[in-house]
Amino acid sequence: MNPRNADSMRDALRAKIEAGQRLNFDDGVYLYEEVDLFTLGEWANLVRERRNGQFAYYNVNTHLNPTNVCVYRCTFCAFRADLKSPKGYVMSDEQIVERAAEAERRGATELHIVGGLHHQLPYEWYLNVVRIIHRAHPRLHLKAYTAVEWDWFARLTGRPTRDLLAEFKEAGLGSLPGGGAEIFHPDVRDKICEHKADADSWIRIHREAHRLGLRTNATMLYGHIENAEHRVDHLCRLRELQDETGGFQTFIPLAFHPDNTGLSHLPKPSGLMDLKTMAVSRLMLDNFPHIKAYWVMLGIKTAQLALSFGADDLDGTVVHEKIYHDAGSDSPQELSVTEIRRLIEEAGRIPVERDTLYHEVIRGPEQWRTGRSLQLATVAAN
Repeated sequence: MNPRNADSMRDALRAKIEAGQRLNFDDGVYLYEEVDLFTLGEWANLVRERRNGQFAYYNVNTHLNPTNVCVYRCTFCAFRADLKSPKGYVMSDEQIVERAAEAERRGATELHIVGGLHHQLPYEWYLNVVRIIHRAHPRLHLKAYTAVEWDWFARLTGRPTRDLLAEFKEAGLGSLPGGGAEIFHPDVRDKICEHKADADSWIRIHREAHRLGLRTNATMLYGHIENAEHRVDHLCRLRELQDETGGFQTFIPLAFHPDNTGLSHLPKPSGLMDLKTMAVSRLMLDNFPHIKAYWVMLGIKTAQLALSFGADDLDGTVVHEKIYHDAGSDSPQELSVTEIRRLIEEAGRIPVERDTLYHEVIRGPEQWRTGRSLQLATVAAN
């Protein structure tokens, strides 16, 4: 590209970003392919601070993966197991409730529940997981099951996913995680997870959840066989649904971990790719309140850096995470609140504990309570 033309395009993009104007698909591809990392970071940080000031959020949470037996064989997954594999497991009701009790003893406000699609377990088993936890520990927010799992429940029952979501909500479901999105574009999705819920199904299920008053997260798995155009297409589709419903809370770019997967010949995404994807995500997703740097997949040092490249959230304590550690993540199994707050403060940000729905968590001597809505507070402050 002619240097003069490149300067002109860069100046035009900078002007759009400074004016708060929406970037289009071509802008997004240009950001990925032509703009240097430090300029991206500067622009993404401008947007990040415009929306969330100097605050960086975290929560106290625990993961629960009730089973790893899965009917699907996604090439990027190292977590799944076959029915008769020695690696396979199904947690009992007692183990599930004990995990929730452990979470509450640790002061967790959230239990993150995802797992395999076990082809010999009925729909009622998955519903029972939420029901028994909510009955025993009603204060825990249950963020449960990806859109791929909801699609599987519909196949098991022959019922509409909207009805299933409503039934789970009555049983204690609080919100949906963003997993299963991977990459929406069929050129990629058909190669890495051809049999599970497609992009339209993922979008539809999140739309239905939003219309039922359930907030959800969104993700994108990057750094495998996709390219910049596939990633920007993915972001534009998420942005379009957010325009329609306003139901997404946060976006989490997920760095692909190839170890023990069908794509183990591929290298891990570089730190440059991690930070570039974080920045482009913040710039493209102008209607998302939050961008999360998931330290489990990024690693602690990159996640900390990401707080200057568009991210305003580090996730949480994340006890008992299995899915990404099975795929080669070498990050710790958990971080303490003290460690998370130190990472945030070292990055020059102000740590704020949140619950799943982005209300401030106020800790007392023995109990915690929720305070102001952080989403409303940050918008009002800007």
